Amino acid sequence: MAQVIVVGGGLAGLSAAHTLLERGANVLLLDKQPFMGGNSTKATSGINGAGTQSQQALGIPDNSKIFFDDTKQSARELARDDLIRVLTGRSGDAVNWLQDKFGLDLSKVSRLGGHTQPRTHRGSAQFPGMVMTYAQMERLEDLAVSNPERVKIKKKARVVKLLKDEQGAVIGVEYTVGGKSEIAYGPVILATGGYAADFTENSLLKKYRPEYYNLPTTNGDHCTGDGQKLALEIGASAIDLEKVQVHPTGLVDPKEPDAKVKFLAAEALRGVGGLLLDNEGKRFVDELQHRDYVTGKMWENGKFPIRLVLNGQASKEIEWHCKHYVGRGLMKRFANGYDLAKEIGISPEQLKKTFDDYNVVIRNKKDPFGKKFFQTEEWSMDDYFNVAIMTPVLHYTMGGLEIDAESRVVGKDGKPIPGLFAAGEVAGGVHGANRLGGSSLLGCVVFGRVSGDSAAGYLLQRLGPLAEKAAGRLGAVAGHLGGDASATKSSEEKKAEEAPSGGNAFSVEEVAKHNKKDDCWVIVDGQVLDVTNFLPDHPGGEKAILLYAGRDATEEFNMLHDPKVIPRYAPDAIIGSLKK
Repeated sequence: MAQVIVVGGGLAGLSAAHTLLERGANVLLLDKQPFMGGNSTKATSGINGAGTQSQQALGIPDNSKIFFDDTKQSARELARDDLIRVLTGRSGDAVNWLQDKFGLDLSKVSRLGGHTQPRTHRGSAQFPGMVMTYAQMERLEDLAVSNPERVKIKKKARVVKLLKDEQGAVIGVEYTVGGKSEIAYGPVILATGGYAADFTENSLLKKYRPEYYNLPTTNGDHCTGDGQKLALEIGASAIDLEKVQVHPTGLVDPKEPDAKVKFLAAEALRGVGGLLLDNEGKRFVDELQHRDYVTGKMWENGKFPIRLVLNGQASKEIEWHCKHYVGRGLMKRFANGYDLAKEIGISPEQLKKTFDDYNVVIRNKKDPFGKKFFQTEEWSMDDYFNVAIMTPVLHYTMGGLEIDAESRVVGKDGKPIPGLFAAGEVAGGVHGANRLGGSSLLGCVVFGRVSGDSAAGYLLQRLGPLAEKAAGRLGAVAGHLGGDASATKSSEEKKAEEAPSGGNAFSVEEVAKHNKKDDCWVIVDGQVLDVTNFLPDHPGGEKAILLYAGRDATEEFNMLHDPKVIPRYAPDAIIGSLKK
């Protein structure tokens, strides 16, 4: 079968690609980043699912109807019943698919804000978004090596135009890679993400929510609304572009409090019982309310800095996250409440009163702020605490391209544009006015799979007899651009899987000398890496590596990555081994 072009290598694009392969279609995946993954790798709370194997094992009485009602309430006046029905109705299958096809551990289930049942799935370690995305990414990259006639991946490939035929059907893309313009043919699935880091000259964020334009963001700088703009140029319809979610809990780095890009504090931290306290050590909100509500209460209360406080029970429940945040200097551990009170700048008696008042709430299940779900253990000044400073941050864009229940992009005439599909954050209307925590990864997987199904069916039914004709019409354009009408495997994807052994041996003292941005070495599992040139391409940003410049980064690295990451993505960085 001919190819489908997937634009974007985050979880939505990867889920679409794997579904296309399951349906017999070939895949050309184009990603403008040097590494696939996108914002999906940053998702920290988990993926929602109703009626899953994990829920059944835990005796959780959830189903798609309950999930539908929760989502519709969150979406409020902008609820699209058709899209919500797809999102929630296929949620259980999506989670089970990840577990069965990719062997993922999604056995832990928690309740996030706005959910009436625990349904947000994650495993015992690592960020769930990273685990899910890497599993799909590595499987697809392996297929690109073993079966290149079925899977082709091009990174640092920026799509600049969607191509249409005389009837208005999308038949391919024009893109740039390696300084050259090229053309590829086939129906197109857009999975390019949102626009919550769109600080460009033609910013969608500035146009539709100018009051948010100067807020910090959790998004990578690649989230500039590319897919939305490409589709709008050819007559697509947009929906809810003014609906931009400001997440209440962005982590403030005490060393860089004004940094534009913030690391997100997983909503699961509040889901396991974390409290939000203002600068007087007082609660002011139901921590498990919808994100926009909590954000509004933070601004209304106005007593910054606001801290997210986890006691011992909550910390143990989500230990891996706490350890990671502490390691990055974004969270601090306190031995007891007296030390915490000193940090806040209040008396121990004042903090104890907050804890005592909350303990009464836990016992009576009556909260003045309306909270309904509580951890069982009461709060004590003699407990230990993990604490981080919070600030509202740009996080997610609910608006985007209008799609129907089959992930087909709708034109301004109200009809689907033939050959054009969208999945993930680029698609609007799925979450209405406010997205529930845990539904971003779900939207990527569900609509990634729906778009893959729809595009494969479209390719089989309609595009097959047109492909040769389309290629003939556009062949002259391809020749003029100096491109190749068929996608070919890039040199990056032909790199050997095995890393060089590195014959040199370095002492810890020698590595420690290379601790600056323009001269950065790190140690991982006894190997010495010169990551200076890799810093700008690191999906987690430069800072994540620079924290360990000149030091051993093994523990932090292994918390987040599979051992195959270095030989696969940075084999040239290995310069030797550590002297024994």
